Amino acid sequence: MLMSFSAPTLLSASLIYLLLLFGIAWITERGALPRHWVRHPLVYTLSLGVYAGIWAVYAAVGVAADTGYGFLAYYLGISGAFLLAPVLLNPVMRIGRAYQLTSLADLFAYRYRSQWAGTLVTLCSGSAILALLSMQIQAVSTSASILAPETPTNVISLMFSITVVLFAMLFGTRRDQASENHQGLVLAIAFDSLVKLVALLALGGVVLFGVFGGMDGLDQWLTDHQSPATTMTLSIDDGSWRALMLMAFAGALVLPHMYHMTFSENPSPRALAKASWGLPLYLLLLGLPVPLILWGGQALEVTVPPSFYVLGIAQAIDSPALTLLMYIAGLSAASGLMIVSTLALAGMVLNHIILPLKTPREQGDIYRWLRWVRRLLIAMIIFLALLFHQTLGKHLDLSILGILSLSGMLQLLPGALGVIYWPEGNRRGLIAGLMLGLAIWIVTLVLPFSHTTNLLVLLDAPLVPDDSNWYIFTFISLTANVALFAVVSILSGSTGEETSAAQACSVGALSRPQRRELLATSSADFARQLSEPLGFGVAKREVERALAQLKLPEIEYRPYQLRRLRDQIEVNLSGLLGPTVARDMVKRYLGFKPMARGGTAQDIRYVERALGEYQNRLTGLAGELDNLRRHYRQTLQNLPIPACSVGEDGEILMWNHTMEALTGISADDVVGAKLMTLPEHWHLLLDDFNRGEDLHRYKHRLDLQGKPHWLNLHKAALSGPDHPEGGSIILVEDQTETRLLEDELMHSERLASVGRLAAGVAHEIGNPVTGISSLAQNLKLETDNPDILDTANQIQQQTRRISTILQSLMNFARTGNHAQANRYEPVAIRRCVDESINLLSLSDKDGHIRYINELPAELRVQGDEQRLVQVFVNLLANARDASPEGGTVWVSGNGDGYSAIIEVVDQGSGIPEDQLDHIFEPFYTTKAPNKGTGLGLSLVYSIIEEHYGNIQVESPADKESGRGTCVRLRLPAYESTPEHHTISQNERS
Repeated sequence: MLMSFSAPTLLSASLIYLLLLFGIAWITERGALPRHWVRHPLVYTLSLGVYAGIWAVYAAVGVAADTGYGFLAYYLGISGAFLLAPVLLNPVMRIGRAYQLTSLADLFAYRYRSQWAGTLVTLCSGSAILALLSMQIQAVSTSASILAPETPTNVISLMFSITVVLFAMLFGTRRDQASENHQGLVLAIAFDSLVKLVALLALGGVVLFGVFGGMDGLDQWLTDHQSPATTMTLSIDDGSWRALMLMAFAGALVLPHMYHMTFSENPSPRALAKASWGLPLYLLLLGLPVPLILWGGQALEVTVPPSFYVLGIAQAIDSPALTLLMYIAGLSAASGLMIVSTLALAGMVLNHIILPLKTPREQGDIYRWLRWVRRLLIAMIIFLALLFHQTLGKHLDLSILGILSLSGMLQLLPGALGVIYWPEGNRRGLIAGLMLGLAIWIVTLVLPFSHTTNLLVLLDAPLVPDDSNWYIFTFISLTANVALFAVVSILSGSTGEETSAAQACSVGALSRPQRRELLATSSADFARQLSEPLGFGVAKREVERALAQLKLPEIEYRPYQLRRLRDQIEVNLSGLLGPTVARDMVKRYLGFKPMARGGTAQDIRYVERALGEYQNRLTGLAGELDNLRRHYRQTLQNLPIPACSVGEDGEILMWNHTMEALTGISADDVVGAKLMTLPEHWHLLLDDFNRGEDLHRYKHRLDLQGKPHWLNLHKAALSGPDHPEGGSIILVEDQTETRLLEDELMHSERLASVGRLAAGVAHEIGNPVTGISSLAQNLKLETDNPDILDTANQIQQQTRRISTILQSLMNFARTGNHAQANRYEPVAIRRCVDESINLLSLSDKDGHIRYINELPAELRVQGDEQRLVQVFVNLLANARDASPEGGTVWVSGNGDGYSAIIEVVDQGSGIPEDQLDHIFEPFYTTKAPNKGTGLGLSLVYSIIEEHYGNIQVESPADKESGRGTCVRLRLPAYESTPEHHTISQNERS
């Protein structure tokens, strides 16, 4: 009499274990465990043990009893796939991470640019996985009935299914993004795998040492029982193990739970590298006890089927603890596989069946809506699996259920390999081949094994499927699938979208997107446009999330960065809604402007960024070409001449280091932006030159940081036989130093000639004037005649006037000396005016004039303070002389960008219009005779020109009264710190 358990005991043990799993997942989600524990590669490797499922605990022993060591094919197949991870799994992980493809259906829909492809993969996976889920339910219910015969299997199946639904809902749909890691789920599945391994190794040890008494006893027993069942022989001609190995190999890519755990829950590429040898080692340890368990069951003459020898042996040796452990191991294996499979399959159904039919546009909280729909789908899938089990599954052997599931999923292998290695494959070929393969699978395997309708028998076919030749029909269906996939793809050809997607998916390929202009001009526009399908709150959250991932500012406007932002939003929405819905949504609401007649250029910046990420992974000729590219790029970047390249649409493609130094604008801030977004002075200069027909522009003046600069601009077209995309490169030569040297030389020559003139005048006129003045002085000493004394005074007065004229002429000769320019300092204009007013107040010609200085204290220019005082003394003296008795002279000013504007306004009679053009000429004056020399404004003009400013005179200042004069000075403003050139919000928009 075999040992048995009561139903409450078995139920309590099951509940305690499942609550333990809940606890592990819960504390992990709460962050109670250290992060490096949860994300350790060992945890990830153990979580991949979900692949074994119920096979590892039960079915492997049953297959070993039928085929001998053929059971290892199930482990060898997936071990081979993981050993080939660098060429098989890593490319899929790269694509999945780059485009947020969370399932095989997402991968197919993205690569083949077809919603039908994703839907067909979902339907195929759902149909095939039902058999696998039924296998888990049957194993749990059968094992429970063996241990507690009085327990109804239907009740066990129902309670187990409900528990799985609750766990998957609680810990598989907690995230807003399906692409986010479920760390609690991963750790719970890893614990499941550890329980399976410990239980099987423990049972193997008990059999070896408890049943056989060690290796010697095992050898003796095998010697005494020489039979195919005990020697586990396998004929090389048996094709079932080859088919099983191929299906297991495909399982690494196509099984929903394996894709989910391998790629979606992957913490890092390093973890997959560890798992590439860690998982085969784990599976080897799982397979080691299988022969011992089979031989132990045979030795103990256990009456249960071989698939359940693990329970029969524990019962036979009368060990309740070991029996419960083996039951828990089976429960653990089944629950882990069902949880992950239903979670993955629910996401596929949501993205490729539900959302294409109903996009949640009117939902207030899309994330919440998606979570509840996904939970409902999980419940529906488990219910369908339970229904399949009750109607068909419970009548089939565990191995047959596994074969039906794996052979159906095998039909997805050609398309999966085509994603990576066959860019010529297209959606027509994929769908045609997949539908043919599935049809053959249904007719030759599903219907016969499910005991519904055997069409092959009805058609009197020479070959009918059974337990021994099922592999033949598996290979037939796969061969037909591959053949039709290849033929239709070759004959029909690929669309442009498929070719682009194939380039993005192929190993080593690099797509080159077009540089097109978006309708949206800023990230804020993205949120507004996406608010229509997603709602404003969700749209704003997705845009902010994408900006944070790309490390872009909250308000982005640069065309290149907007294109990157659009791609990132599509990637994120792909993880949320599926690639097809995301692509259609982004295409519709974040569209591009119509292409110009000549098409658009390639996005060179994208290619540069992608090649930069490859670093040293390029080898051979590709590596040499990349080195050449880097050399030429560095040459342009380090040119001692400022240079930038511009596309035909005005987008800045290159901005070298010297250009950064000249403009003060970082390349990271402007590359990918339009010329019009530069600060106004650079925008006006470069955009006007780029649009114009002139190839050269010489000595263009531009005020930068309070100082004038003279620039030479040169332009060359980039178009040519090897570069048909157009655009231009602009070189900017800073000629400021050269211009200053030229001015200094011209001034020196002018000063020398004027100096010689002044010296001649002083020599020729000075001596006679001195003589005249002496004679007049003597005349005053020799007579007392009032008339003669008055005449002598007048003579002296006129000689003093001549001396003043000579002095003014000498002063004029000394103006404009650029030798002093390098000694210019910040000058407060208000202080200069105050000093000038003080100097004029000392004169007896004040005339009770009132001076009002309204200049702001912070207004400063770069210049010579004493010479600027001389300017304002002359201007205020002129204003005083022109003003009526008791008049007012106003001095005001303000900053205007890089300039300081100062105005001197009086209330005089003004200057006649016909004289305005002559007032700056030497010796020209509008004053009465004996009231001025005519050199004051000439001196002012020279000093202002020396400071690289300009002067304007408006008269009359008051148009209504026709009186007053306004003298307006514009001088380069001084900036305390070099301006950090940023683009204002107005310029951005």
